[in-house]
Amino acid sequence: MAGVYEKSVTDFRRKWDKDEYEKIAKEKLEAEQMALLEKELKEPPVKRELLQPREYKVDLDSKLGKSQVITKTTPASQQGGYYCNVCDCVVKDSINFLDHINGKKHQRNLGMSMKIERSSLDQVKKRFEMNVKKQEEKKKEYDFEERMKELKEEEEKQKAYRKEKRKERKRKADDSTVGLNINVDPDMAAVMGFSGFGTTKPPT
Repeated sequence: MAGVYEKSVTDFRRKWDKDEYEKIAKEKLEAEQMALLEKELKEPPVKRELLQPREYKVDLDSKLGKSQVITKTTPASQQGGYYCNVCDCVVKDSINFLDHINGKKHQRNLGMSMKIERSSLDQVKKRFEMNVKKQEEKKKEYDFEERMKELKEEEEKQKAYRKEKRKERKRKADDSTVGLNINVDPDMAAVMGFSGFGTTKPPT
């Protein structure tokens, strides 16, 4: 057949206008940001306390060297590791636990910010005075303990000296008794009633 038949190909794919949808996405994002900003402006800012020094000793050693059975029903506070009751979480090692309790999230849960109070000159002077008093008290306590130790040592020396003197007196007494038994005539000793010194044999 002479002649050419042309077949039109229909594209069923949906066409997207990228520029239009990008514009819609930007407008949506800007609206969300504006709504968040308006909400923050309406709500009063949370007043947090300044960062305060810790008034307790952190327990890092009580569970060292101990074994513990853990099951699926074991509460988090009794599982292995270090449990933070403020944040309700378990930290596996002591270094990360210290980082956690000194971190921003933990301090926020305690109601404190990471800002510290600026010390005045008077506060610094009082702090120095307090540290000097502590050093003096430690020195006095050390001097007292050292004195008690010296007195105890002196008492032990006196006891040892008195014990040695008693031994020496006993030794001299024994030596004098032996000399008496050797030098005294047996008949004379029998007459004087000394026949029993230095022997268990009855007099004849």
